[in-house]
Amino acid sequence: MEIPLFPLRTVLCPGVALPLHIFEPRYKLMVDRCLEDNSPFGVVYIRDGHEVGAGELSVAAIGSVATIREAGRYPDGRFDLLVVGTGRFAIESVDTDREPYLTATVIELNDDVGDSERAAKLANRTMRRFVTYLRLLRPGEGETGEEIDVRVEVDAAEDAAEDAEEAAPIEGSEEPSGARRRLLIPDDPTTLSYLLAGIVQIELPRRQALLEAETTEERLELIDRLLDRELWLLRRRLRLFNPAADVATQRRS
Repeated sequence: MEIPLFPLRTVLCPGVALPLHIFEPRYKLMVDRCLEDNSPFGVVYIRDGHEVGAGELSVAAIGSVATIREAGRYPDGRFDLLVVGTGRFAIESVDTDREPYLTATVIELNDDVGDSERAAKLANRTMRRFVTYLRLLRPGEGETGEEIDVRVEVDAAEDAAEDAEEAAPIEGSEEPSGARRRLLIPDDPTTLSYLLAGIVQIELPRRQALLEAETTEERLELIDRLLDRELWLLRRRLRLFNPAADVATQRRS
């Protein structure tokens, strides 16, 4: 499969939505073509270099397929997009000459659960720890902080989607109005592993490592270890919550 590539200093995980502002001419052309053909593009993490302008780039070998869910066009041709990660791919080769933007021949990666029984146990464990993580992220007395601002897209049964009150919620940070956001917990360990990989506030190389995990079991084990570290820090208030740049609205070309 051949797709256009959009290198970014962020990691897109399947099931997680990413807002983008597109202003550089080559990427405006890329988005125009994707919208015309109703086709996706690939988001790859920049390990070294810059996403804007010319210059050498070093990108990760594994990225996510980005499907456009919403697109708004400005009179000057800029775009505001909302894309969702809908799968992973491995890059086989990159063409830097045919188009003004990068294109790549990629292989779509299937999700291997690994040991399904252990993956299910890890999913239950990491979910419980994640709920504790969200609670500890809330600012304490005299502290200030912002809520996690991550949009997700997960599959759910229609009846559960229609009646959210019957679904098991994750309680996130409180809104100024006091209303609490609810997130449907996916039953599938693989979906859950990507969801947590996209939400937990960690360094980008660590998030990329989660994306690259060969099995769901391995990904959940890595998340469990990361939550171990984060919970230790948060319980001691050694690190106050500050959303990572990759979670905020991306101002990228």
